[in-house]
Amino acid sequence: MNAFQDKAALVTGASRGLGRAIALRLGRGGALVAVHYARDADGARRTVETIEKEGGTAFAVRAELGVPQGVSSLFTDVTKRLRERTGEPGLDILVNNAGVKVAGAPEEATAEDFDRLIAVNARAPFLATVHALTTLRDGGRVINISSGLTRLRDPASLVYAMSKGALEQLTRHLAPALGARGITINTVLPGATRTGQPFWDDPDLAAQITAMSPLRRAGEPEDVADVVAFLASEQGRWVTGSAIDASGGALAG
Repeated sequence: MNAFQDKAALVTGASRGLGRAIALRLGRGGALVAVHYARDADGARRTVETIEKEGGTAFAVRAELGVPQGVSSLFTDVTKRLRERTGEPGLDILVNNAGVKVAGAPEEATAEDFDRLIAVNARAPFLATVHALTTLRDGGRVINISSGLTRLRDPASLVYAMSKGALEQLTRHLAPALGARGITINTVLPGATRTGQPFWDDPDLAAQITAMSPLRRAGEPEDVADVVAFLASEQGRWVTGSAIDASGGALAG
């Protein structure tokens, strides 16, 4: 349970859903967790409070990642807060989880939709990971949260899948540069996971989605968080440059 003792982690988009589950999992393992949020201050506060209630340490930090200087502002704040708490500004674990989605017919997609999804889902993780070249300590971890929709055909999710697919290329091409310092970088591809989406309230649709997995159940945020925790741990030291299927087999074909 102390796999991340004396480690500092930043999880983007950690006020709810997968990001919250990942932050809680790292906190339980002993990491000091920077809980990033863009708008949901109450959700971020609850994440921090839960980590602290369970005996961990955390703090919330706000930044709008889809705007110019958003990532730079985030890292300025995080490093300042880390220095105040630990005397050191360095990170050990970066989880690029924050994302936005717009769904609809391809012909309904706008240039504004495209620019926003690319800015938050692709550009921000790229810039955050570039920051990791100077912020992450040797032996650190970068984990990008993509989507199983990069493996499926869904015209309504075209732009979202394009933006998330960029994370796999970021992972593949940056692995050699980070590997020279013992830093691993991987992408996790969750399948359909119960993170509060309204479609889970439709029994027929929920049954269809559940049937996609050989395990015959829906994914829970904790399922994905445990995969992230493995990659972030010492046990994940020999995995880098990879895309990890965390869909319960739904993406296996």
